[in-house]
Amino acid sequence: MLRLHREVADELRRIGVSRSANSPVAGYAEWLVARKLRLRLAANSTAGFDATDRQGKKVEIKARRQTPTSRPSHFSALRGLEEKRFDYLIAVLFDQDYSVVRAIRLPYKAVRRLARFRRHVNGSVLIIRDLWNAANAQDITRQLRGDGG
Repeated sequence: MLRLHREVADELRRIGVSRSANSPVAGYAEWLVARKLRLRLAANSTAGFDATDRQGKKVEIKARRQTPTSRPSHFSALRGLEEKRFDYLIAVLFDQDYSVVRAIRLPYKAVRRLARFRRHVNGSVLIIRDLWNAANAQDITRQLRGDGG
């Protein structure tokens, strides 16, 4: 099983969908968001943001994948949130087959207001259910699915 995981990660890197050996969820989300929204991906392991838009605004991309046995409650930690390293965040929730369930774009101020610091991860987390109806949230689900925008 571990060999299969490694082979999948290697293949995703080989075809340019993922840029690291990390979770394919994050790599795929960055690739998909950049491709669909015409963003330029930052250098791999750039601290605090993942891409830039045409106006030079910095974009942080967070993603989670749900399955019948796992319903994630939050996105991975944002470290150094108070340093304002990004202008807006794009959050993507995938289904088990990697289809986009929901995606939103939030300005930094909204992220800052919603994020909760968690000492055990030394960062701030965003609770998924809090994001969908947040003030200033722009639903971009259709754009990422390819049936709109």
